[in-house]
Amino acid sequence: MSMRDRLRRRKHDEITEAESQAPPPSTGPDEETVRIARKDFRRRRNAGRWRKLRLALLALLVVGAVAASVWVVFFSSLVTAEDVSVTGTTTLGDGRIERAADVPTGTPLARLDLDAIRKRVEDIASVRDAEVSRSWPHTVHIDVTERTPIAVINQGNGLQALDDQGVLFGHYAARPKRLPLVIAPPDTADEALVEGGRVIGSLPAGIASRVDTVEVSSVDKIQLVLGNGRRVLWGSSDDSGQKAEVLAVLLRRPGQQIDVSVPARPTTR
Repeated sequence: MSMRDRLRRRKHDEITEAESQAPPPSTGPDEETVRIARKDFRRRRNAGRWRKLRLALLALLVVGAVAASVWVVFFSSLVTAEDVSVTGTTTLGDGRIERAADVPTGTPLARLDLDAIRKRVEDIASVRDAEVSRSWPHTVHIDVTERTPIAVINQGNGLQALDDQGVLFGHYAARPKRLPLVIAPPDTADEALVEGGRVIGSLPAGIASRVDTVEVSSVDKIQLVLGNGRRVLWGSSDDSGQKAEVLAVLLRRPGQQIDVSVPARPTTR
């Protein structure tokens, strides 16, 4: 064998020996990496399942709480109407308000028809308006605003009070000195009485105290008769504030008849 062949043979043997000692090439993740990955996957999977379970339990608790609350408020005997509290009355007795309200005791407060109770109370002629509310756990509260009489009128049913809305209510055995008497024909339209009430209600105290009677013929034919016999043609309730200002000046002048129906052109005679 020649020298060249021996050198080639030696080089080949060295290369073969080096290749036999080199580690085998990697063909994928080692066993430890796979184990860690599997453990992490199981941990994340279990965490997701527990999160879903907690959400489901929370939803069940919320639904249960709502259902229990609905049952307590709407169906149980724990919050039923047992008492009626009335405020705002002066001439009306609380008992009359309670009887008119006709609150169905024993009914859950939440199921009460407060609007129906209010309407029954407002059917009392002397009641201007009423507010009805729940006072937990067992009370219905009724706050009443009574009508205020500003005059009296007799339309064949005895003396009745008249308020500033022209509504008749109550009865008097005799005419109160502080209230003027409204004189109107029996067939006077309700609109005219309403207008008369508005006129009287708009009068300043200094003028109202001097009025003895109020004659109402129609919506725009309303006259005031003062205690001294002087007559004031007022007309309708339009511009009542301006009419009162003009009348206050004209009352200091002579004349038995004063016309302020057109306040820009008043007359006296």
